[in-house]
Amino acid sequence: MTTMAFSSFPILALIRHGAYHQRKNTPSALQPFQLSEAGKQEIVLEAKKFASFIKEKNWALHPVVHSSNQLRAWQTAEIYQRELADIFSEAPTHITHNDLSERSVGSLANLTIEEIEDVLKSDPRFEVPPENWKSDSHYCLPLQGAESLMMAGKRVSNYLVNQSIKKHLVTEPSETDKEVRLFFGHGASFRHAAFHLNVINMCDIKQFSMHHGRAVMIQQQIDGQWQHIAGEWKIRQQLNSFND
Repeated sequence: MTTMAFSSFPILALIRHGAYHQRKNTPSALQPFQLSEAGKQEIVLEAKKFASFIKEKNWALHPVVHSSNQLRAWQTAEIYQRELADIFSEAPTHITHNDLSERSVGSLANLTIEEIEDVLKSDPRFEVPPENWKSDSHYCLPLQGAESLMMAGKRVSNYLVNQSIKKHLVTEPSETDKEVRLFFGHGASFRHAAFHLNVINMCDIKQFSMHHGRAVMIQQQIDGQWQHIAGEWKIRQQLNSFND
């Protein structure tokens, strides 16, 4: 007698880092600064809410925690790991990866918007960037190491797909069979990743943001499509600029 096999993909929780000491008028990109005290407190509260949600659903929490290498994302992951210590399926491990980073501006990292534009204006090889270059999903600064928001989103989505590993079951999956994996990163690259996975539309990228420390959960389905499972996007007040 042949036993029917069922497959279940994990739920991926995308969690934006907390508020941090960001340089003003400067692309978030690879800024190396830490969470503010208010940011840390907010993450503690969000982690506790998340823990209650997971317990209520009776979902399993995968013990490997993923974050970008930016300090703000790493700290956010560490706070979550501490607050959720009693509900991981086993002792958690925190790994970092460049593929979860925010959009890179390459050799212009940590310069102000004005300084970046001055560099381009003074270099005879380059044209003046468009007025909305920072929030233009397709624009890539013409210097070494830079990428567009779309490129960053594709990098993040590839990482997420590689971590969406099916669990094979002998019975049809129930709510209690669901497993959640945690990913800590950056709002703009997460939103563009969600677009690449067909979770949101192009127009949603500018309309949506992400709450600090609050999970948006997505899941790959058996047919290969991705769905928004839980957690709300933040609706933007202003549609003309991005923070990560």
